[in-house]
Amino acid sequence: MKIYLLSLGAGLLVGVIYYLLNVRSPAPPLVALVGLLGILVGEQIVPVTKLLIGGSSFSEAFHLSSCDSHIFGMLPGRRTAGPIDGLKNPEKQT
Repeated sequence: MKIYLLSLGAGLLVGVIYYLLNVRSPAPPLVALVGLLGILVGEQIVPVTKLLIGGSSFSEAFHLSSCDSHIFGMLPGRRTAGPIDGLKNPEKQT
């Protein structure tokens, strides 16, 4: 959770600096966020497609290629090394 608060604080600081310099952010926030989401999802298309062609189900391909940790990052409270570890050993997530 600390990293999220630091990220929010850094964003707020940059916003204040932009205001003081009387400049606007380089892109409309929604457009920028949608673009970043597209980049993150686009990076995962090839590995997931390879696993799907190899006979894996979509859910299995999604987890084997670590899409959830790549797209969402390490979520608060999650301490496992990879997404499959948490599915096989839920007691490790304490």
